[in-house]
Amino acid sequence: MTITAPAATAPVSTVTTDPDRGHARAAGIFYLVTFAASFPALFLIGPVLNDHNYILGAGQDTRVLWGCLLDFVNALAGIGSAVALFPVMKRHKESLALGFVTSRTVEAAVIMIGVVSLVAVVTLRQDLAGAQGTDSAALATVGRALVEVRNWTFLFGPGTMPAISAILLGTLMYRSRRVPRFMPIMGLIGAPLLLTANILTVLGHNTQLSAWSGIATVPVALWELSIGLYLTFKGLKPDSLNQ
Repeated sequence: MTITAPAATAPVSTVTTDPDRGHARAAGIFYLVTFAASFPALFLIGPVLNDHNYILGAGQDTRVLWGCLLDFVNALAGIGSAVALFPVMKRHKESLALGFVTSRTVEAAVIMIGVVSLVAVVTLRQDLAGAQGTDSAALATVGRALVEVRNWTFLFGPGTMPAISAILLGTLMYRSRRVPRFMPIMGLIGAPLLLTANILTVLGHNTQLSAWSGIATVPVALWELSIGLYLTFKGLKPDSLNQ
């Protein structure tokens, strides 16, 4: 009788890959891009915002246009962060996930209105300032009006929509427990503070540059920064729906 040795079996691999890692990393990078683009943009467009007669003067057009370009990048990155997370978050509540994408898209659209307004100021300054027959007073009024349009878009766009996004994504992240819970709590606490400050600004009882506005902005800003860093370097916690 012939005895045969049992066939060797290949070791079973215990290494698993996270199917959501790519989405999380992309969303985190997009969040960090919004920070990397928005703060330099605010500095670069400073001359046109602070000089009421910018449209009549020598101008710093190249600097302002670079700032507008960074704001454009900021707008696209905001949409990218929501689109990257949508396939993951829709498993927990599709209506909230879709609302998050919509809120980021609205924010980007409003930002772009402000960008176009400032580009229009630069164009009018280059084409009409100092030209023969130009009504300087009327041109200055148009320039100030366009800057005010940008100021209001800043309030309703990146000033307000992040609060709506924080409520939507914060609720999703809090319920799903896919990030440390203190992070969405920051967003959920900061959102009503920011909304209240902005409503008071619209009603004339506050200003965008007041101390109250600055304090109300901090929790939502920390929420977005923390979620960007966490998603980029750590990813999402395991999905309880798949366990």
